[in-house]
Amino acid sequence: MASLTVRKLDDAVKARLRARAAATGRSVEEEIRVILREATGIPSATASDDPDLRNAAFSPTRNLSNVSGLLPKVTMIVGGGIAAYKALDLIRRLRERGFFVRCIMTNAAQQFVTPLSAGALANERCYTDLFDPGSECDAGHIRLARDCDLIVVAPATADLMAKMANGHANDLASAVLLAADKPVLLAPAMNPLMWNNPATRRNVAQLTRDGVAMVGPDTGEMAEAGEAGIGRMAEPVTIAAAAERMLRPQQAQPLKGRRVLITAGPTLEPIDPVRYIANRSSGKQGFAIAAAARAAGAEVTLISGPVELDDPAGVAVEHVESAREMLAAVETALPADIAIFTAAVADWRVAHEGPQKLKKTEAGVSPLQLIENPDILATISNLRDERPPLVVGFAAETEHLIDNAKAKFARKGCDWMVANDVSPGTGVMGGDRNTVHLLTRGEDGEIRTESFSVMTKEQVAAMLIERIILALPGPAA
Repeated sequence: MASLTVRKLDDAVKARLRARAAATGRSVEEEIRVILREATGIPSATASDDPDLRNAAFSPTRNLSNVSGLLPKVTMIVGGGIAAYKALDLIRRLRERGFFVRCIMTNAAQQFVTPLSAGALANERCYTDLFDPGSECDAGHIRLARDCDLIVVAPATADLMAKMANGHANDLASAVLLAADKPVLLAPAMNPLMWNNPATRRNVAQLTRDGVAMVGPDTGEMAEAGEAGIGRMAEPVTIAAAAERMLRPQQAQPLKGRRVLITAGPTLEPIDPVRYIANRSSGKQGFAIAAAARAAGAEVTLISGPVELDDPAGVAVEHVESAREMLAAVETALPADIAIFTAAVADWRVAHEGPQKLKKTEAGVSPLQLIENPDILATISNLRDERPPLVVGFAAETEHLIDNAKAKFARKGCDWMVANDVSPGTGVMGGDRNTVHLLTRGEDGEIRTESFSVMTKEQVAAMLIERIILALPGPAA
């Protein structure tokens, strides 16, 4: 079959295609596929049964502004230096602050870290090729430059800064930077002699005149043995903080003055000193909500079961293990304006914890007597004093999702319920994406359900905090 590209179409057709793609949230390439399916009478596949559509639904080239205004977008360019390994930590730091991150790596950067690593941490495809047919059918490098709120270059090598200062565009990274109409933040990293070279100093001066922001470089030992001086890339947490200041310089903080209490992760219920009852909750959703609430100005207390996550910046975190410890911590953290219970609290614990490791005997394994754990959500929802004005529960179900969530909603006494399917095929437990349904009560007392498409857990967090802001009765006292 003859090859058809967007460039060969009439300008009017291209304009219509781009408008239709923007309206549907698809790339132009995927929109063409949909049109061809319709024209040939083939039913359009759904994102769940067509790999191309499923990938398109997660495509970093989608305009995500319709997901939430609380989710700033960062295009991150990784330059080719030994400090590129720090870029992986920077991706994580940016996402902790509630930013959507898509990555571009230069050819040199790929000698130090892989696109797979960057893509896995960003949870989005990593771009490397200026002439990638999958994204350039509709000028992908222009979209990468403009469909963002900030471009971060880390490490910004001497070569990449020279290209920027002189307007070169011979690879994807430099082309994106030349096409950018958004703020740019550089994190320089190079040998001290390179940093102090007159050519680099001229380039830095030119970039400063052009309005490019910089963080660092720092002073210290270099990767090369015996080398020290100014040229170390700033630490990822410092770069992330600088990015946050640029993205939210005058950001209204609608939750300023509000106290938000969040639980997250699993609980561990000991059987003996070695064994315990637990579940597969990673805590990622609760941690993402804590970061989003903090970004909106709230004073956030996060009570977490055992997880392998770094504490969100600016959030007071208390680590607990058992359900009883979590309830005690929650009660101590009151009063709060908003309480969000995402933790997957174990429903049962053993009645008698063994003081030593339980042993098998000739008679077999002694049966474990289980007793019910305290119901944290129901306890807080039914408080007479110090009940938070807004209590939000989570219903993680493996079958009959909405029916079970409605029953739990009615039983617990909370104000909202967020339902999600955690059956093994979804990958939600421990994964980075979630599909949620928000259950609320109308003025008539009827339960109403609002369903959302698959999103990253950061996007779910931003959506939930946005809804909370809209529902609050006015400014905090």
